[in-house]
Amino acid sequence: MVFEGLADKLQQTFKKLRGRGKLSENDINDAMREVRVALLEADVNFKVAKDFIAQIKSRATGQEILQSLTPGQHVVKIVNEELTALLGGTQSRITISSRPPTVVMLVGLQGAGKTTTAGKLASLLKKQNKRPLLVAGDIYRPAAIKQLQVLGEQLQIPVFAKEDSRDPVAIAKAAVEHAISYANDVVIIDTAGRLHINETLMQELKSIKQTVKPHEIMLVVDAMTGQDAVTVADSFNQELGIDGIILTKLDGDARGGAALSIKAVTGRPIKFVGMGEKLDALEPFHPDRMASRILGMGDILSLIEKAETTINLEQAKELEKKLRRQEFTLDDFLDQLRQVRKMGSMEQILGMLPGMGNMKKLQDAKIDEKELVRVEAIICSMTKKERRDPSIINGSRRKRISLGSGTKVQDVNRLLKQFTEAKKMMKRFQEMQKSGKKGGFKLPFM
Repeated sequence: MVFEGLADKLQQTFKKLRGRGKLSENDINDAMREVRVALLEADVNFKVAKDFIAQIKSRATGQEILQSLTPGQHVVKIVNEELTALLGGTQSRITISSRPPTVVMLVGLQGAGKTTTAGKLASLLKKQNKRPLLVAGDIYRPAAIKQLQVLGEQLQIPVFAKEDSRDPVAIAKAAVEHAISYANDVVIIDTAGRLHINETLMQELKSIKQTVKPHEIMLVVDAMTGQDAVTVADSFNQELGIDGIILTKLDGDARGGAALSIKAVTGRPIKFVGMGEKLDALEPFHPDRMASRILGMGDILSLIEKAETTINLEQAKELEKKLRRQEFTLDDFLDQLRQVRKMGSMEQILGMLPGMGNMKKLQDAKIDEKELVRVEAIICSMTKKERRDPSIINGSRRKRISLGSGTKVQDVNRLLKQFTEAKKMMKRFQEMQKSGKKGGFKLPFM
């Protein structure tokens, strides 16, 4: 989970403070010492961690905090505000030109995930009713052009490529002219990278910048490289001048040092984060929401946004009607399961709920992604008649279903029991609605 170790330690530290009626300066100093160690273990830049602690201590040792009736809560509030500021303060968006096309130039080292990120960014902008054009500007890496073309086909987004050209500057210039002719309002240029920063790479990028004058130069860096990502970002900013940062593989970075250090070191905001391998797994970066998640306060807004983009409202309304008529079947159960899985892993979803941000609680909850796969396999192994009316599933049918799904008969029995209990619970909801006040039972996000 993102910031797993840091989140766990910070939450443990502030839990101690919350339990005290009054705080002394020594209490705050002890807590800040633990916070500093947690930040350094999370691979946060040493100077950034030092300045962060100093800022919190200067605010947390005032008379307002020491004499407060809830001093622990006050300290957490200060840390939340400072953590939000450290991550960038407010959400930073792409600058959209008033005169299309908006030119976005992606830069970074080889292996950071520029090409895949180009596709993800184009997909995100397409959902916002933009007409993006992908540009294959990496003429050096084998199959880079083909990779972008495959992504374009999957996303149904046009790709501009000149496979016979060895001049990335000419390709970028021709791509912008093509976009103007074909009414593409966003041009995303995938540039070449190197294994390390060198003069040849920078000169090529500077030439592209000078020729097409991009509205946004976005640096793509791998979050899992920690402080190396911060060093790379600082170098690119000094040499080329960047407008924002896209952190890839943030979902696999348990420490989070790059995300916490990069804004303070470079002065440039994180605009997007990669949260998975799927082509829709690029998300706008919200500093306040991320700070809230680190401190165990959850991220309800992001959870609602995910639900709104993945849950089919028409299906949800139809499901509510079925619930009212008590016609909920295993087919409906399977549809709901699939919609929830589209929102991401259960770990990610629970991480957005207040109080569920650290790994220990997730382990205690015993969330097993494989169990969801088994449930889907079991239901898919049933006949249509069995899914509509589970009461007909006798011993021989259960054995057949278990063999077809590669599970045990006990797994089938457990699912059927859980489904029966779920229907009973829904029936109680309906009875409460009938005997209660106006308003009635509503499904989440409806």
